[in-house]
Amino acid sequence: MNFTSTRVEDILFDAARKGDVVTIQEMIAAGADINTRNGRGFTPLILASYEGHYEATKALLDAGADVNIQDYSGNTALMGLCFKGYADIAELLLERGADLNIQNGSGGTALMFATMFGRHEVLKMVAEHGADQSIRDSRGLTAYEMAEKVGNEEALKVLHHGG
Repeated sequence: MNFTSTRVEDILFDAARKGDVVTIQEMIAAGADINTRNGRGFTPLILASYEGHYEATKALLDAGADVNIQDYSGNTALMGLCFKGYADIAELLLERGADLNIQNGSGGTALMFATMFGRHEVLKMVAEHGADQSIRDSRGLTAYEMAEKVGNEEALKVLHHGG
């Protein structure tokens, strides 16, 4: 196949959104920039993982996608998973070196997202992998304080008071 680089990346983004592993691999072979960003700063990895496509996420990681790249709001693929709750993909990202303590533009972390959105399986996983519970967001809150504020009893059992 002979594509212009812009066209290759457009096809790669579409394939990542759909979880189309074959097309992802074809676009990588055609020279797609695996860490290219769209208008919001999303990468194919962020899109594939956010949409819950385990095999597509794995294919992108295998091809060298940066597991810790941030979109223009500062969110990582792991943060998106902590919002959505895909524990299998979260585990894959953690195995591939996802940084648990990256903060987005509002100071939020993966641990905070899992807490706020009640994704208890992912929350436990992130906490067990050593997420820093003392990090505060732009409002000055830790994940524990967020859990207290919203009455998330399950999260309070996982998190440690005082960070």
